[in-house]
Formats: sequence, structure tokens, C-alpha cells
Amino acid sequence: MAVINLGPDKPSSALLIPSSKTASQYLRDLKGKVVLVTGANTGIGYHTVKFLARKGAKVYLGARDEAKAAAAIAELETEGLGPGYGEVVWLKVDFSDPKLAKSAAEEFMTLESRLDILINNATQLTGPFEITKYGISKLMIVNHFSPFVFTRTLLPLLTKTSLEDEDSDVRIVTLTSMAHGKSRATNPDIQFRDLKDFNDEFPNNTWPDWSRYCATKLCSILFARELQRQLSSSPSTSRILSIPIHPGSVNTFASRTPIPLLASLVMGIFFLTPEEGAYTSCFAAASPKLREEPDKWAGVYLEPVGKRGKISQNAKRDELARELWETTEMILKDVVGI
Repeated sequence: MAVINLGPDKPSSALLIPSSKTASQYLRDLKGKVVLVTGANTGIGYHTVKFLARKGAKVYLGARDEAKAAAAIAELETEGLGPGYGEVVWLKVDFSDPKLAKSAAEEFMTLESRLDILINNATQLTGPFEITKYGISKLMIVNHFSPFVFTRTLLPLLTKTSLEDEDSDVRIVTLTSMAHGKSRATNPDIQFRDLKDFNDEFPNNTWPDWSRYCATKLCSILFARELQRQLSSSPSTSRILSIPIHPGSVNTFASRTPIPLLASLVMGIFFLTPEEGAYTSCFAAASPKLREEPDKWAGVYLEPVGKRGKISQNAKRDELARELWETTEMILKDVVGI
């Protein structure tokens, strides 16, 4: 049984959710709305698609592999996507290359005339250090550069949707992590001034994978907060919410830790399931509470479930967020060529 607070009717109390089918009733009606979730054929993304489709949205399930996406959609239909629920459609989204991310966003814009909710869910967790053909760490490509490009490319459509009527409620949800305040991401001297700052391998750390992952998640929260600052500064985009979230400690990566058998045992007992991990994504995407008090929630880091979380000292550094944004744009233009 998970604890979740997704509803406008009980603003100060938590609700016990004994079944995943109960969670959707605390989200706003999404009929006629279009949602795009990346990395959605499995894990947290899969369950996010499920809950939002159950509210009537047309949800694009972003995934690289068509067969895996088709299997996920078939499973969603088995779990319950019948009459009265929304539609789930596959969109090929590959974050291994920023150019592919840009192409996916452009393809989406040929298919739809609106986008109400974008959820940047796709994440690479751990793996060997790898430099791509652009001279950029693969982990940084997947977790930062590609989501940046994807969001930037879709922003005109998100803006158009937000201006269509007074009832529009456009949101951009970015999955970061409590890891943004752990390990090397806490280094007060961290900077993002040039390409080498994105490529630290941390070879002398006990778990270099974790150190690299933490750095990418710091990028995620800095990106989401700087995005909100820019959105709020323009009358044409000021109603769009950018929400960074931590989904909780979710058992999605036990097999990729240094001690997988032990990790599986521990995570199975103490960690959330991927379904429970989707609750905060759904709160950020579709809880009516956020639109009732948008200034209270704009750019706010959320933890399970729908609670304001504490961000690290580095995540609070507005000048670091601007530096990250500017350097990312420079690298995308001068190195990647987009």
C-alpha cells in the first residue's frame, strides 16, 4: 500500500492507495489533451502513461524500439485501457543522439497540433564510461543534452497550446533525482563552462557510475529550474509550468549495481515499485492543485508524493543554471551542429 496525495479534495492529508486503479481519480480530466512521455515502454514511464491515459488523454509512448513499444501498449490494454479511456500511440524517441531527439520532436509536431504535457522521463542509470562521436559522454547525452534539445524543439507547440484558451494547463515535467545532491554533484566548485566539464569519468571513486549519474541529475534540475525562469519571464509562456521531480527510491536498477543479488533483495523490501514511482510524475503532470496555485508550484522540486522537496546548494545556484544552459546551447551549435 502506497501513500499518495494527488487530490484537490483533501489538500492537507495523505490518501492511502491500495490499488493502482484508485490513483487516477485524483488527477484532472485529460480528455482532449495530448501527452508525451519519453522512455515509456517500461518502468516509471510505462505506469505514468497508464495513469494519464486512464484520465482520457491521448498519450504518446516515447520509446526507441517499436516491438518493445507494441508489447507495452498490448500490456496496457490488458491492464485496462478500454472504452472511455484515452489512446496510447508509439512515438520513436531515441535520446542516444541529440539529432535523433530533435528529429523525434519534429516528427511529433507533424502528427499533433497541440501538446499539453511533456514528461522527460527517459534516463540512463549506470554503465561503462563511453564517449560518443561528438566527444560528449553518452550518459550526459541521454540524461541532459537530448532532453534539452527535445524540449527546446517542442517549446513552440507547448507555447501555442498554452495560449489557445484561458483554461489551458501546459506542464513540462523533468525527472531528476535526489542524486542531484549526492556524491560529486555536491562539489561546490562544479562548473559547466566547456565540454570537458561534462566528461568527468571520476575513475578514482568507489562507484564511478554513481558519481557520473549524480552529475547528470544535477544538470536535470538546473535545466528545469532555468527553463521555468525563462518561461516565467515572458508573457507568452508565463502560464507554462516546469516541474523537476524525484520519483522516489524506485527499484529499477538493482541488476546494474556492483552487487546485483544483494541490491535486488534490499530494494525489493525498501524501495518503491515502478508503479508507485509514477505517482509523483502524475501529480506534477495532472494534479489540479498545481493550477489552483501556479506561483506556488512553478519550478518547484517535488518528492513523493507531491511534496516540496529540499534541493542541494548547487541546485540553488541560479548562475550555475544559466551557465549550464548557455554552455549546452554552445556545444549543441558548435559541436553537434543543431
